[in-house]
Amino acid sequence: MKYQILNGFNRNQPIEKKCSRLIMGSGGFHQFKNKNDIYDILNEFIKLGGNVLDTAHQYIDSERILGEWLSGREDRSDIYILTKGAHPDDGEPGNRVNPKSITKDINESLERLGTDYIDFYALHRDDESVPVGPIIELLNEHIASGKIHAIGTSNWSYQRIHEANLYADKNGLIGFMFNSPNLSLAKSNEPRWPGCVSVDDEMLNWHSGNQLPLFAWSSQAGGFFSGNFSPEIRENEEIVRVYYSEDNWERYRRAEKLAEEKEVSTIQIALAYVLNQDFPTAAIIGPEKIAELVSSIEGAEIGLTKQEVDWLDLQANSMIGSVIDEA
Repeated sequence: MKYQILNGFNRNQPIEKKCSRLIMGSGGFHQFKNKNDIYDILNEFIKLGGNVLDTAHQYIDSERILGEWLSGREDRSDIYILTKGAHPDDGEPGNRVNPKSITKDINESLERLGTDYIDFYALHRDDESVPVGPIIELLNEHIASGKIHAIGTSNWSYQRIHEANLYADKNGLIGFMFNSPNLSLAKSNEPRWPGCVSVDDEMLNWHSGNQLPLFAWSSQAGGFFSGNFSPEIRENEEIVRVYYSEDNWERYRRAEKLAEEKEVSTIQIALAYVLNQDFPTAAIIGPEKIAELVSSIEGAEIGLTKQEVDWLDLQANSMIGSVIDEA
């Protein structure tokens, strides 16, 4: 398992966390019929070196399930939790990017998880009508209290993140320390869910410029590169709507060719694309079987050159030094 050092604060004192670059997602936990099957995957993830878990106040029962699993462990300090709040479709209707809703979600997440601090806390959605200043101030209060160690965003535009961090710098506050949008080799035709943000070339360049860590959700594009889809197979309406395009099928073909050259699978190449950017990244995965988890761990070990990353993403017509040449 590969790791990276991520920064945080414990009651405003700087700390470092050595985090696995694979993050176990829990958004699909409600689909499991047996809770023990979830525990098996979590235990194997930890056994194989993973130590970061992704959840959200809005995910059905996932925080409670993780809390029950964590209660059976002797040491919570070696497990890092990423959770999210302020989703617009979670409880009271209307704008939830406000101090009352954010604080409510934080306190309820802590209770469900059975812990007294959250390692990485992200605002699940944005509301651009809300000024960033009061939100940064509120989140800093929760950092000072020890409830949160690092703050970030999920599905915010990079312009709003930049605005918030400028406010933090100007006022001697802690700004957003990570971003969690959708990043995958397959590019979204439209948001997978309302209010979602997928990385485009501008956001990619912005992250490259400032090196803000990125935690990619749907890092494997919902299984688009699994081999279970083709232009003729259209039963999965969501995947067709979000990912079916000529450019994405060309990305698939290129990933398939590179996988053959490296003697790995196509979906492992797609995961390697996310983890071989020129800024810090981690990939949120959602394996339903141990074999899928092992495949992701193997994929995370694959190194790609800048030329290979660009070629996969249709930014170049050939790869220098590769047997594959599209020129």
